[in-house]
Amino acid sequence: MFHSPGPTTRAGMSPGPAGKSACATCNNRSMAEFGPPPEILTVIEIDPATGYATVSCRGRLVASHRDEFYEDVRRLIPSSKRIVVDLNDVTHMDSSGLGTLVRLYVTAKGAGCELHLVNLSKGIRKILSMTNLLSFFTVVGENDIRMM
Repeated sequence: MFHSPGPTTRAGMSPGPAGKSACATCNNRSMAEFGPPPEILTVIEIDPATGYATVSCRGRLVASHRDEFYEDVRRLIPSSKRIVVDLNDVTHMDSSGLGTLVRLYVTAKGAGCELHLVNLSKGIRKILSMTNLLSFFTVVGENDIRMM
């Protein structure tokens, strides 16, 4: 949790080092120090007993970070029998993100690995349905129940 380290000006900025303004809620660090937020963040969990991997995604699955996401998941394919991609926290997916999911599906299937999707938002489900790709993927629910 961020907090204000001192007095702030009318715009919510406090004087930073050498009189420069910096965000009071960011411990006097300028936005340039933080950089842009990541487009897609993945958290990978592997169950050593089953060899199953879960990839939880957060953010925007878009063109600018599709290769990074693809490589994160692709590395799991040779050693995993099944990969579940949890899209619960994906806020936006463009055509490049959709293409990346298809690439992963093809790569996994060719290696004898199952690729499952879980927690599709209405928007992502609609995109997959409109492009007739929903039938290619196994969409599972909370108890590993196939859903359509």
